[in-house]
Amino acid sequence: MLKAVRRGAKLYVVDPRRTSTCEWADGWLPVEVGSDISLSNGIARVILEEGLQNRAFIARACEGFEAFAQNVEQYPLARVTKETSVDAELIRRVARDYARADRAMICWTLGITEHHNAVDNVFSLINLGLLTGHVGKWGSGLNPLRGQNNVQGGGDSGALPNRLPGFQDVEDDAVRAAFDAKWGRPVPPKKGWHLTDMFHAMERRELTALYVIGENPAQSEADARHCHALLNGLDCLIAQDIVMTKTCEMAHVVLPATASFCEAEGTVTNSERRVQRVRKAVQPPGQARDDIEIISELSRRLGYELGLPSAEAAWDEMRSLSPMHGGMSYRRLEQLGGIQWPCPDESSPGSPFLHGRLWADPVEGPRAPFQVVHQDPPVEALDADFPLRLTTGRRLDSYNTGVQTGGYVSPLRQRETIELSPVDAKMLGVHPGDTVRVSSRRGNVTVEVAIDEHLKPGLTFMTLHAPDQVDVNQLTIDATDPKSGTAEFKAAAIRVEKL
Repeated sequence: MLKAVRRGAKLYVVDPRRTSTCEWADGWLPVEVGSDISLSNGIARVILEEGLQNRAFIARACEGFEAFAQNVEQYPLARVTKETSVDAELIRRVARDYARADRAMICWTLGITEHHNAVDNVFSLINLGLLTGHVGKWGSGLNPLRGQNNVQGGGDSGALPNRLPGFQDVEDDAVRAAFDAKWGRPVPPKKGWHLTDMFHAMERRELTALYVIGENPAQSEADARHCHALLNGLDCLIAQDIVMTKTCEMAHVVLPATASFCEAEGTVTNSERRVQRVRKAVQPPGQARDDIEIISELSRRLGYELGLPSAEAAWDEMRSLSPMHGGMSYRRLEQLGGIQWPCPDESSPGSPFLHGRLWADPVEGPRAPFQVVHQDPPVEALDADFPLRLTTGRRLDSYNTGVQTGGYVSPLRQRETIELSPVDAKMLGVHPGDTVRVSSRRGNVTVEVAIDEHLKPGLTFMTLHAPDQVDVNQLTIDATDPKSGTAEFKAAAIRVEKL
């Protein structure tokens, strides 16, 4: 990103907080938490008002444009400025620069997706890409930036409740038949539960056993007290991990696994869809065993003999069933330094960008749909009892729930704090280092105060990196997006009291 900025690219940052990225930006849009759709629809309206849309691309490649255009008429800048707190002229400048650019990208992270309307937030960004034609060509696109190194690879490989490897629909009979034949067992014909569905099923006692691999829901889930009650109510909880997480401590059985980046063979897929080889560098310590070995042994004891496939054999089986991975043999991955999917056969060099088919005339495959999405504020409104907005996030030196990074000293790391604006700190009569009680409708924590001069009044910030020190997820709300199951980690209502 910085290389592009130094070569003259324009950068706009949309964030309720003034992060370090803003130092290099041409503009910072300090949106109110949960007002993302209003902003996107407002930008779209400006583009349409000024005739900056890519008419030829829309006509060739898209559908649903008329309903979309009619919807964004409801978002004049006066409304958008009121809902987002972003200056109208800045919104107009972003709209013009984005629409007029030869190439442009929209990148987002959990600030968009950890809301009760996560999918609609993403749809609003996709609409902007389609409106301007900034998709399906070099240097342009819509890019969800992953917070962990193989999130993309997990989804690609079928770690989704409605998809088999290669994002193939599990409810498609023809697709499922190929897997049935390869595995010698029928694949269930209906999609499964995502994570939030699983917790709802625990509450209904429809789910009584849980096998957790490389995840720490005891510390990563919203409304931690409720989450712990459900995990403790399971008949059987199995945890497979490389460190003793809180989830492992609650488990009936713990299976020590290997660190995949150095103690196992395999592949990893990054955010640009590039599949790369991972090579075993050291032997795992103690009783730790490779994930493939653990799963194969469990399968044997459950009555289905997998043998002990190598990582390469497992990969070859997957690419025999997943068309988008077909040409990615280990030999080619090593030879080419990684390959971006789709790569259907061994003559293919891979695909440096997606959706190029939308520029074909006629379009290859289905047209790209515009989506009608509406502004929907956070589930928890602020009131006299809980007048402050808490948004959670990450810090550069730490990793998720801190089970890996928390055991190491970093000169960048500070104790967990609640960051307050100078205005709110003065109103509360607190100073840096003071201890306060932070309460939501679900629980409370005690934590030290830090002052962030860039925070807007009414907005506070904490991380989830140090739950042993300050369990922030005692405060967060488990209101979830019905389409994705994502909890609204970014928008809890709280109060702060000096102790």
